[in-house]
Amino acid sequence: MEDLVAEEAARFSQRRVLITGAAGFIGRRLTTMLVAAGAETCTIESPSADLAPLADLSPKIDQFSLDIQDGAAVRHAVESSRPEYVFHLAAVGVTEPFLSLDLALAVNLHGTINLLRACCECATDDSPLIRLVHTGTPYEYCGEPDDRGQGPCPISTYAASKAAAFSIVRMYHRVEGWPIVTVRPFQVYGPGQPAQAFIPAAILAARAGQPFRMTGGEQERDFVYVDDVVRGYLLAAANGRDGHSYDLGWGRTHSLREVVSRLYAVMQVETRPLLGVLPYRPGELWKLSANSAAATRDLGWSPRVALDEGLALAAKNLLP
Repeated sequence: MEDLVAEEAARFSQRRVLITGAAGFIGRRLTTMLVAAGAETCTIESPSADLAPLADLSPKIDQFSLDIQDGAAVRHAVESSRPEYVFHLAAVGVTEPFLSLDLALAVNLHGTINLLRACCECATDDSPLIRLVHTGTPYEYCGEPDDRGQGPCPISTYAASKAAAFSIVRMYHRVEGWPIVTVRPFQVYGPGQPAQAFIPAAILAARAGQPFRMTGGEQERDFVYVDDVVRGYLLAAANGRDGHSYDLGWGRTHSLREVVSRLYAVMQVETRPLLGVLPYRPGELWKLSANSAAATRDLGWSPRVALDEGLALAAKNLLP
């Protein structure tokens, strides 16, 4: 799988790229592959971000430590890096159900606006328009692809702020003609995921011989391996149709309780989850699945890493 990602990353050799949120789970993997491919890579990170995961890459990248809420600082970073491609992954609240609305809007909406403005303002007659890959979330919508014609119906401040940012992104494309595409990764997992995320937390409990405390686990999600998602980002930057958005997922779901069961089978452990000891979240979405037809048609993308293979890789490569 890594060879396929490296093959797509090779298109960006000697190209100037800027990545926001590079220290995050997906951003770190994307940055690693682009640096390995020889891209001229710059990153934007919050001053509070843990940069330790990027330590090995630091000599090979130009890093800007700034608050994305600071429009002048964002513009300086874009002016200095002169990117041809921008991958926008910076966000707050992905795993925070009680994120304040003010913070969600300040970072996820206004931070995105600052980045869009900087890209627009830094374009000149001698410099082509910067191509931007924006990160959306499936939680902007109610659930199934067939329901999306009703428009966004987010159930969290994070999802609401991302839906608002997507509306601004679409406006910039339609009004300014900006070459922007959006990707929506579904339930991403794999090595490097934060320990508090669902699958890493289950792995750590199993290793410790402790029962994994969870809800009833009836929620169904479309699990997609991180390298498949990174390949989707790269293909969206190279081949995506301006103004379009792409779901990155299988289009099929697994319940959380099934995923934990399969994870423990892969790990060959005796411990079992404690189902139902945690409450479901208010407004819980019971099923989220991708419609990846557009990604397959336009990008030539489809996921390759099957669930059991991905779970084995996640368990093997999760640091203690």
